[in-house]
Amino acid sequence: MSKFVILLYGIAAYFTGVAGLLAIIGALAGFIPYGFFGYSDAIGVNPFVWNLSLVGFWGVIHSVTARPRFKSALIKLIPEPAERPTYILFSGLTSLALIGLWKTMGGFVWQFDGNLAVYTLWALFWFGWVFLLASTFAINHFDLFGLRQVYLNFRDQPRPPLTFTKRAMYKYIRHPIQTGVLIGVWITPVMSMTQFALSLGFTIYIAIGLWFEERDLEREHGESYRDYRKQAGSVFPKLGK
Repeated sequence: MSKFVILLYGIAAYFTGVAGLLAIIGALAGFIPYGFFGYSDAIGVNPFVWNLSLVGFWGVIHSVTARPRFKSALIKLIPEPAERPTYILFSGLTSLALIGLWKTMGGFVWQFDGNLAVYTLWALFWFGWVFLLASTFAINHFDLFGLRQVYLNFRDQPRPPLTFTKRAMYKYIRHPIQTGVLIGVWITPVMSMTQFALSLGFTIYIAIGLWFEERDLEREHGESYRDYRKQAGSVFPKLGK
């Protein structure tokens, strides 16, 4: 692959990943219909089971492709700068499939009607997603989404490893991106059964995914990460710290 092709691949992967994230946010906010591909209603499976299966598939793809062993195997097949964009591409495609194949379900878990409660919950909902975005920039948004890798490769410049700095929300929370997701999927004025399955699935995925990620980080950084765990909470700040 030429450096220009890798650059275009990284840019396309970036916008695919962004599209997948926007599809999830848009569905939760009511801007995009669930099941917009139109095939889910023709599948004769219990909606709750089908939806949790979709989240399970989405979670397996995200977890497997994020593991060091998978990355090591992948760069034997594709150029190393394209490794992170490939993860972002998988993430975007599976997120679009998740929402596009989702089955709608009847009923509500809760539904607030008062103006003050509705506005407050919507404000917290959007705060969660803004918090997620801000968390990506508090480390390195463009490296996280693969653009730094393909750009420096295109310019034939060295790519020094990033040093982790405990700044902004990372002083208090080790995984603020997941914090934003949890706020965004749960704090809404209307929780339909359709959304409840998605929120529950994401919460289970985050719990399992963080267990694996914590092991990888401790194996990579050793005592420094164990000290960090004592200082900062996982997805919410430690009280009294």
